[in-house]
Amino acid sequence: MTTLHSVSVAGAVVRADGRLLAIKRADNGTWELPGGVLDLAETPQDGARREVFEETGIHVDVHELTGVYKNVSRGVVALVFRCQPTGGVERTSDESAAVDWLTPAEVAERMNEVYAVRLLDALDQTGPHVRSHDGEHLVQVR
Repeated sequence: MTTLHSVSVAGAVVRADGRLLAIKRADNGTWELPGGVLDLAETPQDGARREVFEETGIHVDVHELTGVYKNVSRGVVALVFRCQPTGGVERTSDESAAVDWLTPAEVAERMNEVYAVRLLDALDQTGPHVRSHDGEHLVQVR
């Protein structure tokens, strides 16, 4: 049996003051980092750049891969890249009900652990990190 996976990309956008860009999703009200499904014809870096801008209005330079995260329940593999903001103005979109720059402590308070860890991993220079989760909690894979 062949199992298909979906690939998503996200930007862990870190401002000079250490704050991290986050969105409150319009569909379910959860706080996450900006990202989404990678288009077939685009590179992961281009996808991350596009998703961040579409959801937040912020332009970014995409830097290194900081983590690979697999939702074992849904078959979604997410690639997260550290990004630096280069311009634009924060705005909401059809996908984002709010856009905010959060401290690491606020990330841990507002976000589900499977999304918070993606932003916090981006601050850790020892990555890229590889983690799996079930949609709500990190899981150990043997």
